[in-house]
Amino acid sequence: MELDHFAVAGATLEEAAVHVEEALGVAMQPGGRHARFGTWNRLLGLADGLYLEAIAIDPDAPPPDRPRWFNLDRFQGAPRLTNWICQVPDLDAALAGLPQGAGAPVDLERGALRWRMAVPATGILPYDDRFPALIQWQGALHPAAMLAPSGCALERLIVTHPQAEDLAALCGPLQRVVFEPGASGLRAEIRTPHGLRHLE
Repeated sequence: MELDHFAVAGATLEEAAVHVEEALGVAMQPGGRHARFGTWNRLLGLADGLYLEAIAIDPDAPPPDRPRWFNLDRFQGAPRLTNWICQVPDLDAALAGLPQGAGAPVDLERGALRWRMAVPATGILPYDDRFPALIQWQGALHPAAMLAPSGCALERLIVTHPQAEDLAALCGPLQRVVFEPGASGLRAEIRTPHGLRHLE
C-alpha cells in the first residue's frame, strides 16, 4: 500500500474547508458529491500526486442505506483530520491479509472518477479509526491530476495510537507516514507557500 490522500471531516463541509484553509493559508478547490454515502467534499492538490480532502455529510442527499464512511454519522465537535487513505493495486488481495474490520469493497464513482474502496460495515476502521482506508482506483484518472497546484507538499503524516507498533506492522513501510505511541490521533506536517504548517 502507499499513501493516496487524507481527510479532514467537519459537521459541515464549509467548516471542514475553512479549517484546512486557515491552517495552511491556501484555498481549497471544488470537489463533488458521493451519492452512495450521502457526502460531499472539497479538495486540495499536494505535491507528488497526493491530495487532501475536506468532507462532510451532504445535507441535501438522502440518507444512505448503510453507515457512512469515515465514521461521519458519529462526527461531533470541531473539524479535524480524521482519516488517511492508502491505494493498493488489488483491493481484494490486500484485504485478505488484514483484519476483517478493514472493510469490504464498495464500487464508487464521482463524475469521471471510478474506484473501489474498503468500507467497514460500521463505518469505523480498526485501531480507533487510525487504520488507513484502502482504495483501488479504476483506470488512469486520479483526483490529484485534476487539481491545480497549491504550492503545498506533505512532509509527514503522524499516526499516533497506543498500539502504534502493531499498526505499523500491519501497514508496512510507507513514505511520509510515521507511527508514534500515544493517544489516538492524526497530525500532518505540510510545507506551504507560507512555510511549514501543521494540520490536525
